[in-house]
Amino acid sequence: MIFFAPGEILATALIALLLDRWLGDPPWLTRRIGHPVIWIGRVIGFLERRLNRAPEKSARGRFLGLLTVTLVAALALAGGTAVILLGQTVNLAIPFAGLAAGVLLCQRSLADHVTAVADGLRHDVAGGRQALAHLVGRDVSDLDESAVATGAIESLAENTSDGIVAPLFWLLLGGLPGMTLYKAINTADSMIGHRDRRHLAFGWAAARLDDGLNLPAARLTAVGFALAAGMTQAAPLAALRAALRAAWRDAGGHLSPNAGWPEAAVAGALGLTLGGPRSYAGRSVDLARMGDGQAPTGAPDIMRALALYRATLNLTTCLVAGALALLWAFGAADFSSHPF
Repeated sequence: MIFFAPGEILATALIALLLDRWLGDPPWLTRRIGHPVIWIGRVIGFLERRLNRAPEKSARGRFLGLLTVTLVAALALAGGTAVILLGQTVNLAIPFAGLAAGVLLCQRSLADHVTAVADGLRHDVAGGRQALAHLVGRDVSDLDESAVATGAIESLAENTSDGIVAPLFWLLLGGLPGMTLYKAINTADSMIGHRDRRHLAFGWAAARLDDGLNLPAARLTAVGFALAAGMTQAAPLAALRAALRAAWRDAGGHLSPNAGWPEAAVAGALGLTLGGPRSYAGRSVDLARMGDGQAPTGAPDIMRALALYRATLNLTTCLVAGALALLWAFGAADFSSHPF
């Protein structure tokens, strides 16, 4: 049996959440064997160089871009399935899948990167800009302290959805193959789903598929941030309402159909305003404002966002563990087909 039963999937998800939160992606291991996202990226890069030779031809470009995404998705599905089959040969399918799923989450690495921006800002603005450049695609060279903090908080919110909640959602829905499929499409979007001349047609399929796959997770992430704010802020009910109100009211003003939901929820929960002007590859964009408070002022606001982020991760882990415990209590968590 390739696709797990609900109890087995929840056990896999819990292992993944705990391992990634505890270990993250050890740099020494990544340097030696790489990372699944890097492997996927190399395949996408190879196919893009081979197939995207006439970017001005939109119909042909869209077809070849869809072919690229299809091939990469098929490889990702095969990889996820292979991990389970390998685990079954030694009666360790769930731990194998949990370890593989943990590698595809980014809880610890995201926190480390955002913390580095706060640490950089405590030294000087240049240090904050340098750390932020590892997180965002926007031009950071002229950002002041407030803009650096804004970029870090927005990236934290968006990547909570794209890098944690979305892969976890598809893991819960489709087992490890569902998660690897999502990561393949998400990686394709980050590499070729751009609006520049070369990728406008070729990356169309990757961008549209990624938007669709992230749609439920973005809304769930906003709710998660709101609930976490309601459990951790000084005025819990007010924080919960502010996060939900900002997400509902302001998310639609974002250029992305999904990124605005978690970003607006964080803005509302923390009493901040996010959005505003920024530059991408020399192109200026002025995003709609999200939230009703003041703009972030620096490292302290980044640390407040990180506290909300950790509370959201704790809530997510507790929900997965609670669901597994309920299935176990009612005798619905049967691990006989995939024992530990």
